[in-house]
Amino acid sequence: MRNQILEIIYQAIDEINTERDVADQLTKTETTVILGSDGKLDSLGLVNLIVSLEEAINDTLDIEITLADERAMSLESSPFKTVASLADYIQVLVAENKNG
Repeated sequence: MRNQILEIIYQAIDEINTERDVADQLTKTETTVILGSDGKLDSLGLVNLIVSLEEAINDTLDIEITLADERAMSLESSPFKTVASLADYIQVLVAENKNG
């Protein structure tokens, strides 16, 4: 499941990168910083990524999740910090959705 989630994230990164200068593009690795002082996305870029991911997860996995909710914002360590932390968070939400 994690590999499938990473592929969905990488596809969303590809979409976002088409609208960005080469110097500002996100790389497709688990260590890529998405948000924070070393991140390449501003708040609008993050919103675009989140919307793209939610749509892709719904289309690919037939599961509706909300990534930017109170729970995500209240976590001590942001799930939007890196690609790996985002993949971990999505994996938890998908598992909860399947079990609930």
